[in-house]
Amino acid sequence: MLLHFPDAARTAIAFAIVLGVLVFVHELGHYLAARWRGVHVETFAIGFGHPLARWTDRRGTVWKLGWLPLGGFVKLHGQGLAGGTEATASDEPLQAGRTFHDKPVLSRAIVVAAGPVANFLLAIVLFAALFATAGRPVALPVVGEVAPNSAAARGGLAPGDRILAINGTEISRFQDIQRIVQARPDTVLALSVQRGGKEIPLAVTTGSREQNGSRIGLLGITGGAAVLERLSPPAALAAGAEETWQIARDTAVSLWQMLRGQRGADDLGGPLRIAELSGQVARLGVSSLVSFIALLSVNLGLINLFPVPVLDGGHLLFYLAEVLLGRPIPARAQEIGLRAGFAVLVGVFVFATWNDLSHFGLFRWIAGLIG
Repeated sequence: MLLHFPDAARTAIAFAIVLGVLVFVHELGHYLAARWRGVHVETFAIGFGHPLARWTDRRGTVWKLGWLPLGGFVKLHGQGLAGGTEATASDEPLQAGRTFHDKPVLSRAIVVAAGPVANFLLAIVLFAALFATAGRPVALPVVGEVAPNSAAARGGLAPGDRILAINGTEISRFQDIQRIVQARPDTVLALSVQRGGKEIPLAVTTGSREQNGSRIGLLGITGGAAVLERLSPPAALAAGAEETWQIARDTAVSLWQMLRGQRGADDLGGPLRIAELSGQVARLGVSSLVSFIALLSVNLGLINLFPVPVLDGGHLLFYLAEVLLGRPIPARAQEIGLRAGFAVLVGVFVFATWNDLSHFGLFRWIAGLIG
């Protein structure tokens, strides 16, 4: 559908779609949870700037669609610092029983956590839909490459070999090979291999290396071709949840490695990088765009759970402290925390934008002009 647009227009439209879906679902999570816990929602806004569209529903919620698709918000009635009395910016008086800050801490935590949860649920649903329609990529148990001087090379494995069984266990996908080999370091394995239409036996002694305080087995091969395998709806849903968990875990590990200096931060991108990638995946088709939205949804949900004031995770941290102390965190302390959190977010945004501009070669271009 987007293939007929020029590159710049396609990138802009795809970016608006991607960010719009992510923000809408995130804020919808807050909105539905607020409705559930009896909190009046004053405003539901997608995008910033002058609203392109604006209307008020029968419950009194103002819905806005801004022209700048870089975020959104849900304004809850009476939302503010715990214990605040002038927590609403609207001219209407506070509605007893429907204000956010008067709700029990559990209700407030549910409303705040619902945004990231909605993003995770969106990713699960999108991945499940892809696996049930287009199919889930499955790596076949075919040897792609054999590392020189590896256990596979010494054992006689060659590119193109299809591993049928290991120690009598039937192998259907490349992940089965990894699972069996990693659990057996420095062990002789009996392989049944299909090569040139013939089945041949091989005895391969695995190598090993240290990982997280224990030794794991190594074979020294890479996977070959992959196929798309359509799953039944229940299996697709389970696979979608598994894929979402895997992405969240890998993302958390990568960010932790960045914080510890074990990994460079060059891959940390901002809105400009997201816009560029949105245009690129849109060129590949609807399935790629849906997969990209699911991937970003996992990242958005995870990042919002970080214990940084301003983010949802920071508010949840305040609520946890309230439960442990038996009283809300003082308003002044919350204000300082929110300002510090905002400064952190601004710093990360500036750094990510710098990375984006460097990635696009802007600074090399400027240096070339000066030279």
